[in-house]
Amino acid sequence: MEQSKGRVCVTGGTGFIGSWIVKRLLQNGYSVNTTVRPHLEPKKDVSFLTSLPGASQRLQIHSADLSNPESFNAAIEGCIGVFHVATPVDFELGEPEEVVTKRSIDGALGILKACLISKTVKRVVYTSSASAVAFNTIEVLDESFWSDVDSLRASKPFGWSYAISKTLTEKAVLEFGEQNGLDVVTLIPTFVFGPFICPKLPSSVQASLSFAFGEKSAFGFIIQTPMVHVDDVARAHVFLLEHPNPKGRYSCSQYLVTFERISELVSAKYPEFQLETVDSSKQVAGIKLSDLSSKKLKDAGFVFKYGLEEMLDDAIQCCKEKGYL
Repeated sequence: MEQSKGRVCVTGGTGFIGSWIVKRLLQNGYSVNTTVRPHLEPKKDVSFLTSLPGASQRLQIHSADLSNPESFNAAIEGCIGVFHVATPVDFELGEPEEVVTKRSIDGALGILKACLISKTVKRVVYTSSASAVAFNTIEVLDESFWSDVDSLRASKPFGWSYAISKTLTEKAVLEFGEQNGLDVVTLIPTFVFGPFICPKLPSSVQASLSFAFGEKSAFGFIIQTPMVHVDDVARAHVFLLEHPNPKGRYSCSQYLVTFERISELVSAKYPEFQLETVDSSKQVAGIKLSDLSSKKLKDAGFVFKYGLEEMLDDAIQCCKEKGYL
């Protein structure tokens, strides 16, 4: 294998998705810069990244924070591609929505400006979220839909502040790319399930396991949700970087999963877990999230690798190994 395919930057590389993107990029022969927040995490253990195969030769870790967009300049300098994964997450509403949204947009636009200044960045892949699409009344959605920000502000469902920040930030990065001649594409994952490299249990894995075990999560009792394996999400990011001519937004979701189906799988494969019976679950009122079509991503040539059983097995095995189950 060649020494390096070039240097790329992953913001938020210590998170669930970011760390998987770092892993995949190193496996694929890239040199990687990634960022860690400096003042909030001065002693953060990043050994889970530095111990990845290829990291000792091709991974550099930089300090940067979305509140100070210029802090990303050093991590972006000399890179051919940038994956902007870092995002403010405030489900507990510790700050006003406007503050979180402004930090998210200003940080993202500052990173895009650094990409222009670098003169080396050929493409930016922004990690959006199904919450930028899903707050809609349509049963099967795709990347042509946007969540209704006014409705979110009025009804304030769980995660509304995050959904607004992701929706408005994604719109802002696409608009900036068009206005400044910067190649920007976005990936929109649904519930991301599977194993995690980072030490902390990711919120989407926690919610997915609550769903699998018939428990109410912070989101409420979910009885239907689209899901995707974290490695497919990481692979899709790299796919969009390497694609000759991607355009705009790409949904990334593999299965629309019902509680009945996942309950059957858990009951058959993991009898040690006591679940609600499938029959009783049919009487429970809960949240049914719309499907999100990945036709555009598949038509571009991307192939999903993981099925629902692998998502479930990989997540449960990882949680057992890390002491969460």
